[in-house]
Amino acid sequence: MRVEAADSSSDGGSKGSGSKKAQSIVYRYTDADGAVHFYAQTLDDPDKLMASSAALLNHAESKEAVTPADPPFVRTMLSHRDARKYDPLLTQAASEFGLDAALLKAVMTAESGFNAKAVSSKGAVGLMQILPDTAERYGLQGDRRKTLHQKLTDPKINIRLAARYLRDLMAMFPQHVELAIASYNAGEGAVQKYGNKIPPYPETQGYVRLVSRFYQLYRPDGGATLASAGSARLKVTLPPHAPATASGND
Repeated sequence: MRVEAADSSSDGGSKGSGSKKAQSIVYRYTDADGAVHFYAQTLDDPDKLMASSAALLNHAESKEAVTPADPPFVRTMLSHRDARKYDPLLTQAASEFGLDAALLKAVMTAESGFNAKAVSSKGAVGLMQILPDTAERYGLQGDRRKTLHQKLTDPKINIRLAARYLRDLMAMFPQHVELAIASYNAGEGAVQKYGNKIPPYPETQGYVRLVSRFYQLYRPDGGATLASAGSARLKVTLPPHAPATASGND
C-alpha cells in the first residue's frame, strides 16, 4: 500500500495566528485482483495524532471495535479474505524474535494488504514489502533454483526477515515502538535525523497512525503490551550500510 500526503490549507492563510495547516493523508491500496482503492483522512493536528499513536503502540489497551472514525481501508482489511491466512507464520516469527504477533500483522496490513505478490514502485516485495537491498543485508540471496525476488514472495521467508529487521529496529529504539515503526517506513536514518522522533513526513505519520490502529484492533484481550516486549536487551545486528528506507511502500 502507498501512503501519500497532500496539504489542505485550512488555516485560512492567516500569518502569525499560530494555527497549523491541516494535512490530508491519501491511502492508495492495490488489492490482489489489481483494483486500486483510495482513502483520504485529514490530520487537523499531526503532533497530537502522533502522540496518540505512540501511546497506542507502547501501551496498547484491550482490543477495540471498528468505529465510524476509522477510514474505510480499516474495515476493508478486517474483512479481507486473507485476513487470517498468515496468522500461523506471524505467530511463529514473532515468537522467534520476541515480538508481538499483532504488531507484525499490523505492519503487514499497512504494507501490502495481505498481498504476497505485491511489488512497490521502489521494488519492495511481498507481504512485508522488503527491499532486495534489505534482504541481502540480512544474508538472503538468489540462487540457481530461485531468484531473490521469488524468495521474497515466499510468505514464510518474507515474514521472518521482516520480523528480524523489526526486532533490530525495536532494539535501536527501546521503549519507543512508534520510532521502530516510523523507521520501517522512512528508514532509521530519518528518525535519527530528527532527534529520535517521528519524522515530519505526512506519509510516515499516516503510516504510523495506520499501524497503531491495526495493532490496537488485532491485539487479543489481555495480551502483553509492546512496552514489555520492547524492553528486553537485544543485540542489534542491523548491517551498517542501511538504505534510506526499509519497505518502500506503494
